[in-house]
Amino acid sequence: MWGASEKSLALVDAARARGLDVMIDQYPYTATSTSLRVLIPSWAVAGDAAGLSGHFAQRLKDPAQRAQIEKEIAFNLLNDRGGGDLSRIQFSRFSWKPSLDGKTMHDWALAEDRTPNVATGVDLVIQGELHGGASCIYHVLAEEDVERIMRHPQTMIASDGRLSQPGKDHPHPRAYGTFPRVLGEYVRERKTLTLTQALYKMTGQPARRLGLTDRGRIEVGCYADLALFDPATVAAQSTFERPHQYPIGIPYVIVNGRVTFDETGYHDLRAGRILRSPAYTPVTLAPTVTPKVD
Repeated sequence: MWGASEKSLALVDAARARGLDVMIDQYPYTATSTSLRVLIPSWAVAGDAAGLSGHFAQRLKDPAQRAQIEKEIAFNLLNDRGGGDLSRIQFSRFSWKPSLDGKTMHDWALAEDRTPNVATGVDLVIQGELHGGASCIYHVLAEEDVERIMRHPQTMIASDGRLSQPGKDHPHPRAYGTFPRVLGEYVRERKTLTLTQALYKMTGQPARRLGLTDRGRIEVGCYADLALFDPATVAAQSTFERPHQYPIGIPYVIVNGRVTFDETGYHDLRAGRILRSPAYTPVTLAPTVTPKVD
């Protein structure tokens, strides 16, 4: 799919020309992150919740279904999230084999004295899913597409990252570095965006998209959610090899007018608020009745 962002962005433009309210969000990395299950055809795991593989295991017992499952996994390893190279698949969280967190499927194959090819990959994907699945980072994107998508006027910046506990597992670096990476790499170094464009894509544009009228701007009457950074030094430090690293060049973070981070470190003030859509309707629960014992 490398280079195909020209076509996908044209689809966005065509949809908007027809009156459809289509927008984009993006994180600034050439790798995706999702479950190992993405390599398995959806019909093969239908009925199984995350981490469960009962239906999948039963389908594997049928020779015809197993052959089809293996064929489709091989296709995905070649054409979707693998590119035919097991070293492009990196484990982020693998409960069955935690020693592989941060390592690749290529490493796993070598550890078992197996040839790191697509056929081996098919078997490892099946074994991993049967043992609870895994979270993986897939190094399968092209830099030219990242920059082209980022420049599109309807693209907003979003991490798509899960809440990560420092030092635990091996998350995608987007969890720590999305916004400072844009400011340091794509504004200061590459000049893909201007500083004004980048800030709008991070703040005002998503606030408007979500209907948050009192956020995303520095203005009287808005909540004071502010990240103070130095444009000359701000940068992400998190990497695919060492993800648990905080960015540099952001000396202050203010949440609802309260300094939550400064030169002395993090302050546990709990100043945040739940942000609700304008369409939100509170749900009134029926009162709980405690039965009396006579």
